[in-house]
Amino acid sequence: MTFQPESLDPEEVQSRVDEAVADNRVVLFMKGNRLMPQCGYSAKAVDLISQYVDEFETVDVLPALPHYREALKEKSDWETIPQTFVDGEFVGGSDILEELDERGELEATLTGAN
Repeated sequence: MTFQPESLDPEEVQSRVDEAVADNRVVLFMKGNRLMPQCGYSAKAVDLISQYVDEFETVDVLPALPHYREALKEKSDWETIPQTFVDGEFVGGSDILEELDERGELEATLTGAN
């Protein structure tokens, strides 16, 4: 069996990105999904977020990776996947989430608690 990517055009991907960021308090654009991350960085991001919030959206970028990279670049100016957004604002990738967690700031960032 070979992997067949979805045929998503750039406009459709941009729309999906815009809607996911606007409609979800916490959204993670990642390789794979929450139950089956397809890279270590995505798995690390899921683990870090899951420590503090039960409900968050994940978007698998693999079906149209080049289009997702371009659409996300306009929102975050960040090159790598995964990317986390909270309340419509870009927070960072798994490395930034890890730094926030080490400083004791990740829970407040994700939940809005001060």
